[in-house]
Amino acid sequence: MIKYIKNNKLLVLSIISLIGLFIYSPVKGEIASMNALDNFASVGKVLPPIFILIGLMDVWVPKEVMVKYMGKDSGLLGVLLSVLLGAVGAGPLVVAFPIAALLIRKGARFSNVFLFLGAWTSVKLPIFMFEWINFGGKFTSIHVITSMLVYFISGFIIEKLLTEKNVGYIVNRAEELG
Repeated sequence: MIKYIKNNKLLVLSIISLIGLFIYSPVKGEIASMNALDNFASVGKVLPPIFILIGLMDVWVPKEVMVKYMGKDSGLLGVLLSVLLGAVGAGPLVVAFPIAALLIRKGARFSNVFLFLGAWTSVKLPIFMFEWINFGGKFTSIHVITSMLVYFISGFIIEKLLTEKNVGYIVNRAEELG
C-alpha cells in the first residue's frame, strides 16, 4: 500500500484535497468531484483509440522508416511531418505524450518531437478552423506562424542543451513506457 501511495502521489494528493474540500464546503466538493469525473470520462473516451493507434504504429512502422523521415537527418521533411502529425491529432495534450514517447523510441529527432507537441497544442485543425472563422485569417496566420517559430527555435535549443545523460534518460523512460 505504501508503495502504491509513493508511486501515485498526485492521485492520492488529489483525493485528499477533494475530501478536504468536501469537509470544508460540500457544495464545492461535489462540483469539483463532478468536474474530475467528467475529465476522466472525456480522456477515457479518447485514450483507448489512441493507444490502439500507437500499438499499430509501433508494429507497422519500422524504426528505420521513422529515423529516415523524422530522425536526425530528416531536415525539412521531418519538421513538416511533425507539424502535420500534431495538427491532425485528436484529444487533449495528455494524449500526445504517449505518441511522443513512441516517436522517441522509434528514433525521431528530439526537436521534431517538441515541434509535434507544440503543433498539437496550437495548430490542431479544429482549433485552426475555429480561429480562422472567429478571429480571421490575419490573426490565425500570425498565431500559427509565431507559435511554430517559437516551438521550432525552442525545440532546437532544447535539443542542443540536452546532454548525453539526459538523452539516455529520456530514451530509457520512453522505452519503459513502450
